[in-house]
Amino acid sequence: MNNKNRIFGLVIIGVLYFVFGFVTWLNGTLIPFLKTACELNEVAAYLVTFAFYISYFVWALPSSFILKKTGFKNGIATGLFVMAAGAALFIPAAYMRSYLLFLTALFIMGSGLALMQTAVNPYVTILGPLESAAKRISIMGICNKFAGILAPIILATILLSGFDQLSSSIAQSADLAEKETLLNNLALRLVFPYTVMTAILLCLGILICFMKLPEVEETAEDEHTAAELSNPVNQEKNKSIWKQRQLWFGVIALFFYVGVEVIAGDTVIQYGISLGIAQESAKYFTSFTLIAMLLGYFIGVILIPRFISQRQALVGCAIAGLLFATCAILVPSHLATSFPFIDLGTFQPIEMQIPYTVLFVSLLGLANALVWPSIWPLALKNAGPHTKTGSALLIMSIAGGALLPLLYGSLTKNIGGQHAYLLALPCYAVILAFALYCRKS
Repeated sequence: MNNKNRIFGLVIIGVLYFVFGFVTWLNGTLIPFLKTACELNEVAAYLVTFAFYISYFVWALPSSFILKKTGFKNGIATGLFVMAAGAALFIPAAYMRSYLLFLTALFIMGSGLALMQTAVNPYVTILGPLESAAKRISIMGICNKFAGILAPIILATILLSGFDQLSSSIAQSADLAEKETLLNNLALRLVFPYTVMTAILLCLGILICFMKLPEVEETAEDEHTAAELSNPVNQEKNKSIWKQRQLWFGVIALFFYVGVEVIAGDTVIQYGISLGIAQESAKYFTSFTLIAMLLGYFIGVILIPRFISQRQALVGCAIAGLLFATCAILVPSHLATSFPFIDLGTFQPIEMQIPYTVLFVSLLGLANALVWPSIWPLALKNAGPHTKTGSALLIMSIAGGALLPLLYGSLTKNIGGQHAYLLALPCYAVILAFALYCRKS
């Protein structure tokens, strides 16, 4: 593949990463919204993340098989069409106010993303030298997180406008018929944004069908592993995927990473609300987390590989995560700071009160930024002929985003939202252990 095709391929993938980010980071707004609209308890509300991320576990290996049959371009288009079907299902779910149907729609959208990411993540790794793979993935991450910053604000502006007053009216309503009407009207706020999203995803899928994208040949993956495979010791090692210890450790580390990333981004709005923060302010907290993450990606683009290696970046991120999580847990929840902000819905200046503990949760975004870009190339470094299967296994580990937030929700019910962030500590400890293991290996 020549340099022109590589650049064109990366530009298209950048657009797709924007789509990934926009769809993925809507969940932080959906959790408190559906919690009220569908009258859910704390644990049930986090089934939003479970339904979305468990689809990666279910579809990762089948997606690898599908992509072998369809090729990169058709696989991407298929994924977009599947996502459009999931977005469209939100419309009848809103009219019926059916939580089961909402969860089904989220699972379908996640399935489409699983298909696309199974192709796109290793594709980015291959398009250039392996030692700068984290830098390329960081650039893609900038597209992803920029969309993630916009998504919850846009959706929250539509869904959460006047939400505090409406929630109060619903809670105080003694008339069951009146309460039902209020809840139904609240759920119908989802119809417009998801109708627009369905149309956009369909248009993108059709556009991809007519675009001429560079296909990655089977041999392209092996360019990075030719030297290793020429070594008789490594030839023996590469006979079985079960002997790929670094790959399997990477799968485990990515499981815990995605779990803690989703916890940091998707729980912080509900956590802020539980501390008494108004919805009008709390709706920005997921975006704050992603702004911190975006800053981390810029740092990665500047530093990797010129000043630090991918492994060193991973060590730094894990240590920072342990530090920020500890502060989020220990800082008293009543301590807060205020700073001027522009309400992006009305573009009017406002004074926001933010507890320090919420700020430390948001700073986990900074700690998380370079973990995904670093784990992928490190885990696949010596995978050789197992690169495709290894990529599918890494995608399956995104199931951490399904299970760990659900565990967080359960802990919140029992020990409170602040102490539930104790769950983040073992996650960062596993990531640090993987980084240290890579140095040893």
